[in-house]
Amino acid sequence: MNEELQFIIDTAKEQMENALEHLNRELANIRAGKASPAMLRSVMVDYYGSQTPLTQVANVNTPDARTITVQPWEKNMLQEIEKGIMLANIGFNPMNNGESIIINVPALTEERRKDLVKQAKAEAEDDKVSVRNARRDANNDIKKLDISEDLEKNAENDIQDMTNKYIKIIDDLFDKKEIEIMTI
Repeated sequence: MNEELQFIIDTAKEQMENALEHLNRELANIRAGKASPAMLRSVMVDYYGSQTPLTQVANVNTPDARTITVQPWEKNMLQEIEKGIMLANIGFNPMNNGESIIINVPALTEERRKDLVKQAKAEAEDDKVSVRNARRDANNDIKKLDISEDLEKNAENDIQDMTNKYIKIIDDLFDKKEIEIMTI
């Protein structure tokens, strides 16, 4: 296989991998009712004048399915962490016990669960479109190459197989997330 063709296939694979990574990040941000440290990933804290991710100033743990604890590395950061969680506007009411911050994650209503499934489905569909766009771009680039018809067809088949594989992975990730969201 010539180098240009291999480059096109590798580029398409990289774009499809990026779509998958994006979906994994987005699905991690959709809370499924149980507590997860990922829920606080967007929280920024004022750490001596600079905005710093919460995970760089404290340990975030989930002792059970409904509780998140935030243990700051410096006790004087408790108020700043509490303020950061409130400012992140993620729907949590942090409680400061003087040692750590405790967040009780409320149970989701049936309607909210269905909304979250719709949101997850939309993310999955967006990433499927990204995978298909990578396929389209690769096929267009292959057609521009000066190669034999057989080589062109084989490359297009390889790209299609890769596309099918990534679409299936996306569907599986969505199905898993849907079950996670709908499980009470």
